[in-house]
Amino acid sequence: MNASISLADHVRPDQRGTQLLLAPSHRPGDWNSHGVDCPFVFRVGGRRGMTVVGWDGIGYQTGLSWWDGTAWSQPQLVFGRDASVPHRRHNAALTSILRDSSLYGSGELLTVDGWYYGTFHAYPEAGYEEGSAVIGIVRSRDLLAWEEWGSLLRPEDGGTWERGGLYKSWLMQHDGRYWLFYNAKDRSTGRWIEQTGAAVSEDLLTWRRISDQPLLPAGAPGSFDERFASDPCVLQADDGTWLMFYFGLGADGHARELLALSPDLLAWTKVPGTILDVGPAGSIDDVHAHKPSVIADGERLDHYYCAVHRLVRPVVIGETVQPELRGIAVAWRDRR
Repeated sequence: MNASISLADHVRPDQRGTQLLLAPSHRPGDWNSHGVDCPFVFRVGGRRGMTVVGWDGIGYQTGLSWWDGTAWSQPQLVFGRDASVPHRRHNAALTSILRDSSLYGSGELLTVDGWYYGTFHAYPEAGYEEGSAVIGIVRSRDLLAWEEWGSLLRPEDGGTWERGGLYKSWLMQHDGRYWLFYNAKDRSTGRWIEQTGAAVSEDLLTWRRISDQPLLPAGAPGSFDERFASDPCVLQADDGTWLMFYFGLGADGHARELLALSPDLLAWTKVPGTILDVGPAGSIDDVHAHKPSVIADGERLDHYYCAVHRLVRPVVIGETVQPELRGIAVAWRDRR
C-alpha cells in the first residue's frame, strides 16, 4: 500500500475558501432556514451541479444548485417531505446520485434506461435527526421530480453496529453491480458510535449487506475518528486504488475530513492525519469541516464540504435560536 499512501499525500487539499458558497436563509418557513448540509457535486453535460440538504427546524429536505462560472445559484427544492409517506413525513435527505467514480474523471451523472438514480435517508420523527433513519433509492428523469424505487434499507435488518439508524449514503457502480456505502449509529440515543458499511445490488431494487460488521470502523481512543467514521465519498484513482473520503469525530468534539484506501472496496486502510482540518477560531469552519464531496476540475481536486461556525450572537429564526452557522464551503489542491 506504500504507493497508495504516497497518492494520499498527493491529494491533500492545501487551499480553502474563506466564505460559504451556500448559506442558510435564516427566513422562517424556508426549507433551508436553519442550515445547509451534505453537498453532493456532479456534472451534467459538463455543467456543474450540486444537491444540498436543508434543515428548517422540523426536518431535512433537499435542494439543487448550479454553478454559473462565478457563483452557485440559490438551491431549488427538488425532494421534499411527503405527509403521505410514513418514512418521509418529516425528512427527505437526498445525498448521492449515480455518477462517474474516477478520481480525476468528469463526475458526470450516469443514467440507467434514461433514469438518474439516487439515495436518500429519512428520519421518522420531527426534530433534528429524531428516530432511527432508513435509506432508500429514488429515480428521476430530470433531477427535479423524484420517485421512490425498490426496497428500503432498515437498521433492524443490519448488524448491531447500525441498529440506531442509517445515515448519509454514497451510490456507485463497479464491475456490473451497484454499491451503496453508508454510515450508521449503534444506538439512537445517548453517546453513540458511527461507522461505515456497504450493501450491493444487481438491479437497484433489492440490496444485500456486504457484512454484518462495518467496513470502516471507528478508530482507537485518541484518534480523529474515535467516535464517528462517517459520510463516505468513494472514488477510484488512476492506479486502481479506491479512496474513501470521510469525516471523523474525535473526543474533542470537532469533525474533520479523513481518508481511507482500498484495493477492492472491502479492506480499507486509514491514512494517518487529516485531509481537511477545522479552521482557526472565527473562521467559517472552526467547529466542523466535514461531509466531503470531491470532484476534479482539470488537474485540481475540489473538496466540497459542510462548514460549521459557532456564532458569537445566535440567530433567532421564528421561535427557535440557531447557535451555529452551517453551510457549504470548498477546499482544493492542484495535482502534482
